[in-house]
Amino acid sequence: MTYLKLRRSIGLIVVAAALTNPVCAQTLKAVKDRGALNCGVNEGLIGFAAKDDKDNWFGFDVDFCRAIAAAIFDDPAKVRYTPLNASNRFAALQFDQIDVLSRNATWTMSRETDLKLIFPAVTYYDGQGFLIGKVRNASSALELDGVRVCVQSSTTTEQNLSDYFEANGMKYQKVAVAGPADAMKAYDAGQCDVYTSDVSQLYAERLTLTKPDDHVILPDVISKEPLSPAVRQGDETWSLIVKWTQFAMVNAEELGVSSKTLDAALKSTKPAVKRLVGTEGDMGERLGLSKDWATRIVKHVGNYGEVFERNVGTGSKLGIPRGINHLWNNGGIQYAPPVL
Repeated sequence: MTYLKLRRSIGLIVVAAALTNPVCAQTLKAVKDRGALNCGVNEGLIGFAAKDDKDNWFGFDVDFCRAIAAAIFDDPAKVRYTPLNASNRFAALQFDQIDVLSRNATWTMSRETDLKLIFPAVTYYDGQGFLIGKVRNASSALELDGVRVCVQSSTTTEQNLSDYFEANGMKYQKVAVAGPADAMKAYDAGQCDVYTSDVSQLYAERLTLTKPDDHVILPDVISKEPLSPAVRQGDETWSLIVKWTQFAMVNAEELGVSSKTLDAALKSTKPAVKRLVGTEGDMGERLGLSKDWATRIVKHVGNYGEVFERNVGTGSKLGIPRGINHLWNNGGIQYAPPVL
């Protein structure tokens, strides 16, 4: 037996053991038995998770939930959404109220070690910034000495703010708020001079102001905020499914497989495309899913680029430049391991 065949055989044995282990595969079974994915999302953040006038959820994070449902059920509508704030988002996951958290949460070491969570893959590379009125005529965050800053409690943002001002010898007055809606009300009412949060969130929340065009987002980015879905520790199979849902969408974009080119991709003779769409190999079955798991995702939701542009990109209401969220071969850092 060659080395490659031996490695493949060992890999299949390990995966088969994991999929038949009731502890490791418990979440997937629960989701299938329930007939729907329980997904935790933001209470309302334009572009990421919000409801339309027909009470339907939409947005970048919502589409990730839809992608998981598509991979499992071939139906992106089989999702039950639980709106969560920053304070209760992780507890909902820990107490089994949701199967996955898809809600602008930063992947940190302490959240994995202390909260016993896993952040399978970065869906959006973000960073903390500052929203300020044009009337202040500020061009840099280093000009904010002595300002009143609205900041959301129970977030990494709070610590980043303290670290930044301390490191630069500046003082500020913290105005703690419970959530984005409270922050924008306080900011719009003049109770604080600056609002700090992830830059993506600032783009979204700026649209809710009385006069959005009177406010700007400063160019400074003061932190790393790798935003990732989260799952509970102890279920490796489920973590793999969530992880490879993201990787499937990134790989699809890199390979030129989109919702518009899917029919051609299913006829492709390229090995990488064939493995992705399931016309060759058994990659989906190794996850406990069907051969066409990735095809289902692209068909119903789209590849990573489609999801980004539709919800938050330059053609959306938010108009966020893709920047570092471009693929690695197009000047960004979005990168997925190969389906191999």
